[in-house]
Amino acid sequence: MKIIMMSLFLLLTQPFIQEDNLMITDEGKEIMKVNRNEFEDEFLGKPFVNQSKTQTLLEQLDLKIMKEPINAKIGESGEILPGKDGHKLYHKKFLEGFYQYLFDSEAGKLEVPKIVLSPRVDAELLGDIRTQQIGHYVTYFNSNNKERSHNIRLAAEALDSHVVFPGEVFSFNKAVGKRTKEKGYKNAPVIVKGEVTEGIGGGICQLSSTLFNSVDKAGLDIMERYSHSKRVPYVPPGRDATVSWYGPDFTFKNQYNQPLLIRSKVYGGQMSVTIYSSDVINYDPQNVPDASRKLPEEKKRGTSQTWSLIKKQ
Repeated sequence: MKIIMMSLFLLLTQPFIQEDNLMITDEGKEIMKVNRNEFEDEFLGKPFVNQSKTQTLLEQLDLKIMKEPINAKIGESGEILPGKDGHKLYHKKFLEGFYQYLFDSEAGKLEVPKIVLSPRVDAELLGDIRTQQIGHYVTYFNSNNKERSHNIRLAAEALDSHVVFPGEVFSFNKAVGKRTKEKGYKNAPVIVKGEVTEGIGGGICQLSSTLFNSVDKAGLDIMERYSHSKRVPYVPPGRDATVSWYGPDFTFKNQYNQPLLIRSKVYGGQMSVTIYSSDVINYDPQNVPDASRKLPEEKKRGTSQTWSLIKKQ
């Protein structure tokens, strides 16, 4: 901060050098070029740094430099895949170099300084919390419906290895993300106002319903759950949890003092969700009725994609 204030003082007491550009680089490669004239302003008749333009520059660099860390996860064979560090722009150090350039007499080159961002979930944590199963539920579906099966599998992959920390509220929509064509989701049957119709990501509610029953078995606090407007065949009556990106969500809170690990897998026509934690967790298991193994009858009607929410528990 002292260096930045000194730089601002120097800028107040001497004019900008009206020549040459600053090349901003990331790992030696140019990502942006700016000219000191673009950032000159006047304050009480003296040259000063235009703070608005400087802030815009920082925001542009944030977008270019930001790299989110990747959490550790569990692989197909049960091995733990380590996470990867990310990074973001180190604003303070960048501004120190940037202000130095503004009152320098030559063209400059500035390598962007970064702050390392560590993954929230590392390999050690996963190893600690996959030891005890506290919730498990299986539902069944017709694997011959290729589009619906594809959507279920894609969403299960997005959910798998998700960790919920103590006191944290889990959101299905946030964890799985928006279901779009760009992400590979396909049109498949969904329930709308008591009718079966077509919608992007159809089948996802079987995953959220399977998750709900597994979470309920583990005795976790259900915060938000909506039922479909029509009985669904893959879970017992009243045991479903409908979700939609612009509509209902399924959420629960981890009230326990240990993190939770969610494993979601598809085996042929079976959807399995298991909740794990450490071997020291004290939890309150609940009795939940099993799902029927009978494959549901699937029909397609209409094109509407408006959800009807009728129950919250």
